[in-house]
Formats: sequence, C-alpha cells, structure tokens
Amino acid sequence: MDSQELQSLKNKYGIIGNDPALNRALEVAVKLAPTDLSVLITGESGVGKENIARIIHQYSIRRSGKFQPVNCGAIPEGTVDSELFGHVRGAYTGAIETRAGFFEEADGGTLFLDEIAELPMTTQAKLLRVLQSGEYIKVGSAKIEHANVRIIAATNVDLAYAVSRGKFREDLYYRLCAAQIRVPSLRERKDDIYLLFRKFTSDFSEKNGMCKVSLTHDAIELIRNYRWPGNIRQLINFTQTLTAMESEKITPVSERIELNAAAILPYMPKEEGRVPVVFNGEGSGERISQSEKQAIYKALIDLKREIDDLRAEVQSAPGEQAAAPVPFHEEAEWQDHTSPEPEEQSQEAPEDLSWKKNAGDLIRKALEKWDGNRQKAAEELGISERTLYRKLPEEYKKKK
Repeated sequence: MDSQELQSLKNKYGIIGNDPALNRALEVAVKLAPTDLSVLITGESGVGKENIARIIHQYSIRRSGKFQPVNCGAIPEGTVDSELFGHVRGAYTGAIETRAGFFEEADGGTLFLDEIAELPMTTQAKLLRVLQSGEYIKVGSAKIEHANVRIIAATNVDLAYAVSRGKFREDLYYRLCAAQIRVPSLRERKDDIYLLFRKFTSDFSEKNGMCKVSLTHDAIELIRNYRWPGNIRQLINFTQTLTAMESEKITPVSERIELNAAAILPYMPKEEGRVPVVFNGEGSGERISQSEKQAIYKALIDLKREIDDLRAEVQSAPGEQAAAPVPFHEEAEWQDHTSPEPEEQSQEAPEDLSWKKNAGDLIRKALEKWDGNRQKAAEELGISERTLYRKLPEEYKKKK
C-alpha cells in the first residue's frame, strides 16, 4: 500500500495521524481483509479498535454482508448466550418467542466481538466451537445451527496473562491470536496529538459557530507529554471542553484564538488528584516531564505577577497611604523564604522564568515585535497596559 492509498484510507474512515505503528496496523488490516481468518485486535481502551475491524470488513469479500459490533462487556452474564446465539420460545421465564442471536443476524457478514475477555468461560467454549466448525445451539434448543460468520475480536487486556490466571481459555486464545493487529496508544503517537486536537476543535467550533482554538508551543508540549490513559476518547472530551470554555463566538475580525500552557492547564485531566502523569518512553515507571514542570512554574510565576501588580496598584492609588511591605511567608514552597529581599525570586527557580529580573528585556522584545504598540505588547506579556508603562525601560518612556 503506497502513501496515497494509505492517506485515502485514513480520509475515508476519519483516521488522523502519521505514526508508523498506526500506519502498520492499517496496512496489516488491509492485507488480512481478503482472507477469512479470525483476527484479534489489541490495544488500550479508546484507541479506535472498531475502526480497524470496519476496515477489515469493508475490504473483505463479506463487505456486502452485515457488520455486527457487539460489546461483550456490556451484556449481563446471565443473558450473554441468548444475545450471541439466540433462544427458542420457552427457553426461560420471559422468553415468549424465538429470537435470533447476533450470530444469526450477522450470517454472511462479520461479527465484531469487542472486550472479548469479558465473556464467561462457558460462553468461550461455545464460541470456540463456532470458530472450529461454524456450529452453535440456541438457548433452550437441541437443534444445531450453522453460522457463516467471520469473527473479529478485540481486547484491551493481556489475554496471555488472563490465560495464566484461568480467566480465558487457552485453546480459544491460540485460535484467535493467529492473526493479530496492535493499535498503538495515543502516548505512543506524540506527533499525532496536536493534529488530532486541531481536528477535534475545528469540528466542534464549526458545529457551534465558535472560534477555532490553536495552541502555543508550550501548550502543545503540555498535551504531547500527558499520558492520555483514555486515548482518543479522552482527547476528544478535553478538546471539546476547552473549546467550549475558552473560545467565543466568531466575529468578522476573529475566527481563531490562541491559548498558552497556563490557559489550558486547568482543563488538563487529573488522575487521582495528582499532577498529570507523563509516560517516560522507557516502558516502565512514570515521571513529570521537564516541559510540564516548566508549564507549572510559568503558571505560578504568572499568579505571583498578578498579585504583585495588584499590590502595586493598591499602594499607588490616589489618597491612599502606602502600606508597609509584607513579608512573603505565605508563598509556595518553591520560593525562597529566607531571602533578605522579600520580592527577590528564589535562586532555585528557573532563571528564564524570572519576571522581575528580565522585565526590561521582555518588554523591550515585545515592543520591538509589535513595532512599539504598547497594547499589543501588554497582551503578549499577559499584563495590563498600565503595568507595562510603569515597568517601561527609560529609553521607551522618552519616546512619544
């Protein structure tokens, strides 16, 4: 499959991304499709396993037949056999008529069994029989039925481990795993995350008449380095919530807004009350990435800056007596409480994040970027125009 054919396939099924592992999964799906092999699709919850199953069906000789998806984990254990294989009238209390099961409904087509590890052991034995001989029996009947169905199964658990724990039949496992496709998690596709974000915010904003959201470099790094345990589903929810809360209605002069890391940090998913955990790329263990630390530092620095500006405005208000400086004993742990100068930044804090030490340089660069436009420069720095004027380097104060 060449790159043009691969991109056409992605466009058809709404698949976004260029990750090699994702491309490999799609290529294997297309290659296996013309055969009648049973296929096992593995991957975490929310990675898009059903999309792979649909591709296999559409590229197979059964594409004119029905594609029947079944979430095995959503069927109560007491009714799973009836749902899959059907039942006859009087099979149990409430069975007032004969009913076809999913195997009968999908005859001639494809049956997609998602979360297959959730099937009871007795049902697994019956499924194995269908895979081996194409035969099954409806609940309450003694008549053997025949199913011309291709099975595609999916799971987000380690079936080999489930076999070792006696939770999954070994013979069924080997029957299914002859042809496997692994769909990578979102944290393994870091370069695709912002592409997906742009797609989701574009779709949501167009549907609701809102400005599309784009991200600054630090914000992109923040979402790239988050674990996304819920994968695509979780990223969709995050993107839609962020767009709904931070965007605004489209105007003739505004169709897009840009957000930085500090703006999106409050919307980042939290795991058990912790700071977002980042996959370390080595297969074990977890840590907070450097880019995420920088984003947290920046958010704290921005908060301190706002407090400083508010204090300065209160102290300089007409008719008000300036209050004596208040020691900063209530500030966060990362600040140096022992410093003799209350407003001096801790030496342990990143040097490039120190507003007080670099205010002149930052303002000078912002003014140069915006050709001396103080309003634009203030917006760039996230401060009020009044604060910018108060901290202007002397050479700019002399300019008109």
